[in-house]
Amino acid sequence: MAEKERTAKAKVEPKIVFQRPRALEDAPFTYCPGCAHGIVHRIIAECLDEMDIEGKTIAVIPVGCAVIADNFFSCDVIQASHGRAPAVSTAVKRVLPENLVFAYQGDGDLASIGMAETIHAATRGEKITVIFINNAIYGMTGGQLAPTTLPNQVTQTSPYGRDVVEAGYPIRVSEMLATLDGVALIERVTVDTPKHVRAAKKAIKKAFQYQMDNVGYSLIEVVSTCPTNWGMTPQDSFAWMRENMLPYYPLGTYRDVVAEGFADVGEAARAKVADCPIAYKGDK
Repeated sequence: MAEKERTAKAKVEPKIVFQRPRALEDAPFTYCPGCAHGIVHRIIAECLDEMDIEGKTIAVIPVGCAVIADNFFSCDVIQASHGRAPAVSTAVKRVLPENLVFAYQGDGDLASIGMAETIHAATRGEKITVIFINNAIYGMTGGQLAPTTLPNQVTQTSPYGRDVVEAGYPIRVSEMLATLDGVALIERVTVDTPKHVRAAKKAIKKAFQYQMDNVGYSLIEVVSTCPTNWGMTPQDSFAWMRENMLPYYPLGTYRDVVAEGFADVGEAARAKVADCPIAYKGDK
């Protein structure tokens, strides 16, 4: 009997507990060592696998470090002009409303040249998802000051640190967009630890689900690093991020209309101005 049990156990196929997601191409990442883009790409792909929507997903990629993301995602990918990913995503989603459409953008792409497209897509409540990588610097083009660069942070174009008198203050994208009625979900996450990676994945998956449920516009901001342009090791860059960026860009949920008890952004917006006779008159 014992021999039969041993033979039976020997025939059991090994169980796969970890592997490359189907939604990622079998290609090595070519980002700089220590860059968080690879982590975020993987958790996006894991979400697509788990939701089984890779075949109906369209990614819109930016001008920036992630301009090469089409080499890595196995779903359909469209390259947008600098900053125009929300506009392109809007067009794709309106033509193909049953598909999942997400824009993947950095802080220079989204918060500088693309700020108008970002704000107007959000206020219209476009049913798209934006993954926003905030590393407080222009990465691909050499490390210039970005809209999210911290006060006194040194960059190639602010060698003595960002002077807020001359350059203004950093833009807190999540806090700003959370005030708009078309926004369904805004969360700020990071990926410096396994715990934070799991939280980031949960937020992205929720955003994708809200889009499939037609709740409204979603944006997940990922506070990230740029070891190359910060001039640090990957370990030191994460430490610098925790010490400096997270106090300025606190993690958390800034808007979640479903958690607030609403079915979608329209219902939430109407409830806010229920005592205004003309607002949303005749709307459904």
